[in-house]
Amino acid sequence: MLLTAVITEAEEGGFVALNPETGTTTQGETYQEAIQNLKEATSLYLDEFPMKIHSHPVMTTFEVSHA
Repeated sequence: MLLTAVITEAEEGGFVALNPETGTTTQGETYQEAIQNLKEATSLYLDEFPMKIHSHPVMTTFEVSHA
């Protein structure tokens, strides 16, 4: 099953990994560790809550201005 991973740097160091299809989120000290942890967390989630993914989220960027 091909899923999406959104990886961001954590303020306290390391990386946060999110799978938007399931909502699973995890972290890791390195990019690779965050991805591996996300694979494990998402697999465990899908074992408990099986689901069929029919489409992938649309990923884009947008800009906001703030004072």
